Amino acid sequence: MQLISWNVNGIRAIVQKNFLDQIRDLHPDILCLQEIKADEATVRKQLESLSAYTIYVHPAEKKGYSGTAILTRTPALSLQTGLDKDPFIPEGRVQCADFDTFYLLNVYVPNSGQGLTRLDYREQWDAAFLDYVNGLREQKPVVVCGDLNVAHRPIDLKNDKSNYNKTAGYTQTEIDGMDRLQASGLVDIYRERNPDREAYTYWSYRFKARERNTGWRIDYFLISPELRPKVKDVTIYNQVMGSDHCPIGLTLA
Repeated sequence: MQLISWNVNGIRAIVQKNFLDQIRDLHPDILCLQEIKADEATVRKQLESLSAYTIYVHPAEKKGYSGTAILTRTPALSLQTGLDKDPFIPEGRVQCADFDTFYLLNVYVPNSGQGLTRLDYREQWDAAFLDYVNGLREQKPVVVCGDLNVAHRPIDLKNDKSNYNKTAGYTQTEIDGMDRLQASGLVDIYRERNPDREAYTYWSYRFKARERNTGWRIDYFLISPELRPKVKDVTIYNQVMGSDHCPIGLTLA
């Protein structure tokens, strides 16, 4: 089973950039998308040629903002959404698909904002998400994938010292949130398999960041430890273009 996760930064925009052919080339069994920025009807229209997949769409209430989607060759046993209640306004950020032996969570974590104006909200969100994941893990293993909007360690971004506690995605508050997720038992499987490799999944559109590889690793697969023996491969597809993020992949036996 091959899983692909990709923050597409707008489904309409990326479909104009060879996205459909790239997905056919990657040929995932399950595709998780974040930041679709469109309502359900629009997403289905944009992806209608991917007819081999069942599509689950979780848009934000605000038009042109946030949202997630899961495409799967084998339909999920059930699909639920999480964290869409007070104090968390419906932003289409969490989908949970039941695939019998594990739950798959497709997640687009809130950005803490320019000037860290949303950092308090982010801290509350992280705590609520951890509780949600822990509740699911009492039933079966989980695979969490998506844009988690945090570079966990200095190796996970190009300019760690100049960004620490100044830039959204690399504050101690956000790092602590990721620490708690991993302390609960979830495994950052890419970093476990590649402890010393500098590899990024996001590059700003400014300052030729991708050309210069001035990036951040903020997209992850986190897995329950009991799934470790099933992991055949974990990949960052940094050569795949179309968004300011690249896709990441996980292959399970």
